[in-house]
Amino acid sequence: MDKNYKGLIWTNHAIERMKIRGVSQGDAWATWRRPDQTRYGREKGVWVYYRTWGSQRVEVVAKKNPSASSGQAGKWIILSVWSRRVFAKRSLKTEKKSFLKKILDNLLGRGKG
Repeated sequence: MDKNYKGLIWTNHAIERMKIRGVSQGDAWATWRRPDQTRYGREKGVWVYYRTWGSQRVEVVAKKNPSASSGQAGKWIILSVWSRRVFAKRSLKTEKKSFLKKILDNLLGRGKG
């Protein structure tokens, strides 16, 4: 993994977390670049970017580099990367329809027997 991938600065912590959590640097970059959702982080200037890839939700924590002395001023720093599995939610309305359809099918003799 590259510490300067796609023009971003990747901390050792972020790179280590991606390896541990099985997130590719490309997926983390794409999450930051085109998130499904964003929110402010807990610290000043920190943002959290979210994107779902299949059953995996990737979260990228980043902030803009304020340091003018490093020559990296204005570049984004990726601080950490998270991943968690997500599951499709079935609505109660869908559950009720499915239950009622099963009862109706059984009453009409279309049930599997």
